[in-house]
Amino acid sequence: MIDLPPLPRPQPVRLLAALRRRLRSSELWLVALAVAVGAAAGLLAEFQAGLAHGMQRFLYGLSADARLSAQARIAPAALLWLPVGGLLLGAVSWLAARRRRAALVDVVEANALHGGVLGVVDSLIVCGQTLISNGFGASVGLEAAYAQAGGATASVVGQRLRLRRHDLRIMLGAGAGAAIAAAFGAPLTGAFYAFEIVIGSYTPSAIAPVAAACLAAVLTAKAVGGASYRIDIHPTHAPDLTGYLLFAGLGLVCALVGIAIVLLVGRMERAVRASPIPPTLRPAVGGALLAGVALLSPQALSAGHGALHVDLLIGLPLALLALIFALKTAGSVISLGFGFRGGLFFASLFLGSLVGQIYAGAVDLAFAGVKLSPENAALVGMGALGVAVVGGPLTMSFLVLESTRDFGVAAATLAAALIASTVVRERFGYSFSTWRLHLRGETIRSARDVGWMRTLTAERMMRRDVQRLPDDATVADFRRRIPLGSTSRVILEDAAGRYAGLVITAQAYAEGLDPEAPVASVAISQDLALSPDMDVAAVMRTFEATETEELPVIDADRRVLGLLAEAYATRRYAHELERRHLELFGEARS
Repeated sequence: MIDLPPLPRPQPVRLLAALRRRLRSSELWLVALAVAVGAAAGLLAEFQAGLAHGMQRFLYGLSADARLSAQARIAPAALLWLPVGGLLLGAVSWLAARRRRAALVDVVEANALHGGVLGVVDSLIVCGQTLISNGFGASVGLEAAYAQAGGATASVVGQRLRLRRHDLRIMLGAGAGAAIAAAFGAPLTGAFYAFEIVIGSYTPSAIAPVAAACLAAVLTAKAVGGASYRIDIHPTHAPDLTGYLLFAGLGLVCALVGIAIVLLVGRMERAVRASPIPPTLRPAVGGALLAGVALLSPQALSAGHGALHVDLLIGLPLALLALIFALKTAGSVISLGFGFRGGLFFASLFLGSLVGQIYAGAVDLAFAGVKLSPENAALVGMGALGVAVVGGPLTMSFLVLESTRDFGVAAATLAAALIASTVVRERFGYSFSTWRLHLRGETIRSARDVGWMRTLTAERMMRRDVQRLPDDATVADFRRRIPLGSTSRVILEDAAGRYAGLVITAQAYAEGLDPEAPVASVAISQDLALSPDMDVAAVMRTFEATETEELPVIDADRRVLGLLAEAYATRRYAHELERRHLELFGEARS
């Protein structure tokens, strides 16, 4: 038999393998990849913005530079497009549900639970649903589509190049943040969106790739037409000490308003699910209700970018501002509750600007001689309510800074945002995205990487070589079959092989025990056990709550699979944390 030399690999395969090695060993190559991902995210963001605005122009007869929410009036006949869009969205969602039974994964969930893995199909569905919703005028923004498209691009490229889990999570965050940066023309805003909302932490190894991606996205977006969500508000003057104190109060108000909005969306979703309306028709019904709201004010439609600037330019009275706030809130709650897809990022900014203006007017009425600038109050309220709903105090503060280039107002925004963030964490604990995951049964509160904890289950950690005895054995039987010192724990099973308790060997040898007594009389933890799919966090909570050192792992039929000690689970948990820490700070790169 003749040994033939191995066939040479094709040139593209060799180049791809070389690129993978470079990316795993050099941060500079990872930064270069982030630049490419950022440019792609910027192009996708501008494409989606143009497509959605083009739909609105066609459906509602808008001029090229007009915004739907800035219209003084919309003809009632044109508002029929809202239920029509709902019907189209319902059909698309029905077809998507037939193809994919599991819930769609967004960028926050992908980074928190799946190590940065985000599928193309999920992302196409999310982007398509969001474009239909916003394009037909529903009261939602395009941020979900921006972030999903940018994050999916980064994730697909990273998976193809077999990036480490840590690097893939960074790249996903960089892609999502770059898309937001491109939409607002604000690279720092996009970078901190990636850190605070998508990645869930700041790390030295993430700073350069994320920053490079966001800068590339902004430059690309400007090259093809500019930011779709640019905020053009000019503060009047820097706040004084009294202004800072009053804006701190505005942060508290925004925290309470933000919690109320998120809860209203959740309750509306539950009410709609409990109603007899078929899922396919729910968006159409929501569209009809939204049309009724829009008859009162078109400012309830779309994201609210045009309305934000118009309201500040005109200087509306307090009563009208309050009415617009109520209508926009109702529009967003109806849209999301009835199944339209989109984000509350820009909607929360618009609502925050209204809250800020109302707050400034109320201060003027309540305190003689004290006057807050409506522009400053709108900017601070915008950032504080954005934090209360979406999260990310530095994200919102840098958005104000990059929009105004005024450090005084940005500092006031940061103070109000930190107060809002603290109150929301203390009294509620969720952002809008994590609250919706909570309603689905998930327990995550941020995008921090907890997916690895779910793979470290009781079944993976348990030992299977455990001593077993029937529960009708006597103490004498136990002593004869289990010598003292041979094992610390013995599991009892009933006649059907089900778990019946745990016996500590030393207690079975205690003085004064009747040798003919059933050994089950000294058994412990008869009703305590671990299920095999419990993750390490749940296991540790169970040990802490039960104050036991070892527990059996049993299946649904109470049959014993193994035994797990608290000390071993703690060591495994600490080992994994240390390994993740090394990856996090780049010390594992070789």
